[in-house]
Amino acid sequence: MIADRVQAQNAPHVEGLTFRRFRGEGDYPKMAAVIEASKGVDQIERTNSVEEIAHGYAHLVNCDPHQDMIFAEADGEVIGYGRAWWAQQSNGERIYWHIGFLKPAWRRKRIGTAMLLFLQNRMAQVAAADPGDGRRYFQAWVADTEQGTEMLLQKHHYTAVRYGFEMIRPDLEAIPDFPLPAGLEVRPVLPEHYRQIWEADVEAFKDHWGYSPPTDEDYRAWLSNPVQFTPALWQVAWEVETDQVAGMVRGFINEEENGQYQRRRGWSENISTRRPWRKRGLARALIVRTLRMFKEMGMTESALGVDAQNPTGALRVYEACGFRAVKRSSTYRKLLE
Repeated sequence: MIADRVQAQNAPHVEGLTFRRFRGEGDYPKMAAVIEASKGVDQIERTNSVEEIAHGYAHLVNCDPHQDMIFAEADGEVIGYGRAWWAQQSNGERIYWHIGFLKPAWRRKRIGTAMLLFLQNRMAQVAAADPGDGRRYFQAWVADTEQGTEMLLQKHHYTAVRYGFEMIRPDLEAIPDFPLPAGLEVRPVLPEHYRQIWEADVEAFKDHWGYSPPTDEDYRAWLSNPVQFTPALWQVAWEVETDQVAGMVRGFINEEENGQYQRRRGWSENISTRRPWRKRGLARALIVRTLRMFKEMGMTESALGVDAQNPTGALRVYEACGFRAVKRSSTYRKLLE
């Protein structure tokens, strides 16, 4: 049995501060409370319900939360936590991801540093048992408004290697007319289509940066996602002649998030086009169909995320559809030696 308490490297001397491991689903409300306390200072608009956290942790891949997590407590109250996991990329590189959250009142006390070092040490143990010979990296994602996290990563010799943007279309007026390319049609999504849609999306992303082949557990997580699995809102284009999926926009509406931030936003997300149908205007046609659908549903804006260095020129496509970048994020890496 793994000991519950953790001796974190370089832990600060703070009265009442202790570190421990994950204790199961009873931790989910405590994790949600930490995220809720952090997002205002970090300027991150998000909702993380206990249901969403439970769903994510029910489908973890390459992560044992009882070993790969650390919780910081002050006098028995959870004030922060972190988690690490790994992913094998198709280019041979192995990535050791980590995330962390800490309530603002407890920042600048080296607690975040102690959690980061614990996660690095844990992933170094995992890496030592890995048989592969490709390059190995610690990796983290951070928004440009999370200045404390960004400074922490830079202090520990991480380097920004990739950038992305959150993009907003602030209204749903004057939506441009981009027709579907000839030979394609959009069909209602039925349960018998799910696997084919999933596989078409996986194929479309094989040549993108950071691609890791998904697992069956990833597929089950996708099918049961409480927010994003909304087939009635998807625009999926099929080639009539071959009956193959050509591309898609899998839109969704986060009702809880809209309620909290007093907005009516539809997400024009999960956009992909398979290679044979690229450069024909398909993505633009599906995006504007999604925008019109959201307008008919009473939405007043739309949003999406994009890799700024996407090889298919996605940033320009989204700008042509009326989206504008409002926030930048960075992927930071550090070579695991």
